Amino acid sequence: MTISIMTANLNGIRAAQRKGFFEWLEAEQPDILCIQETKAQREQLEGGPYFPDGYHAEFVDAQKKGYSGVAVYSRRKPDDYIRGIGIPEIDSEGRWLEARFGKLSVISLYMPSGSSGEHRQGIKDAFLEPLLDRLKGMASDGREYVICGDWNIAHTWRDLKNWRSNKKNSGFLPHEREWMDRLFDEAGYVDVFRRLNDGEDQYTWWSFRGQAWANNTGWRIDYHVATPGIANTAVAERVNRSDRFSDHAPLTIDYDWDL
Repeated sequence: MTISIMTANLNGIRAAQRKGFFEWLEAEQPDILCIQETKAQREQLEGGPYFPDGYHAEFVDAQKKGYSGVAVYSRRKPDDYIRGIGIPEIDSEGRWLEARFGKLSVISLYMPSGSSGEHRQGIKDAFLEPLLDRLKGMASDGREYVICGDWNIAHTWRDLKNWRSNKKNSGFLPHEREWMDRLFDEAGYVDVFRRLNDGEDQYTWWSFRGQAWANNTGWRIDYHVATPGIANTAVAERVNRSDRFSDHAPLTIDYDWDL
């Protein structure tokens, strides 16, 4: 059996809905959808088109209204949800939601961005080591994990167009890229998209400024990061660039896995 898992940073679930995201979702029909940057409290969404038929939906909201937030939609009702990672500064911003299906966990992760200044970069940097420690522990606990989301780091020069001019910018700083090396080498996780597609000019985020979208001047910062067992079952990937619901594009990967 093949399951499709999609990740999409919507940069505001209500804004994406106005651009037709949920109509598009009805046609796509992924088995699991991980959303980042809902920028809404769940009570603001009740009664609207945000709960499509056939899906179970769970949200972790930021305490600050109109900010951050993650969600997981799934056709099968999860056995359990794990809300937050246990770090108050991160959990108050709504950045981690795990849905459990048998021995498989699918996580919607929204990594902090440091692009707005030194203070936010400091918060991001302070999260890196605790997150890696947590992920290492998860990798050896007997479960399979697919951690979907906006990791806000481009791993290598192939993962952003203007890499030479971004070496000193958040998202492509040397220590951030080294941390990604450790994620894949020390911790043993797999960059599933790269397992399937080793090509250049493969991006998931484009600035709204200038002609970045038209010229494909982008960054690949949205990932499926998975434990080897399920990563080895990945059979197909696709980045949707036919529509623009956000500054990110939805990334879907199909796995030969029985949910």
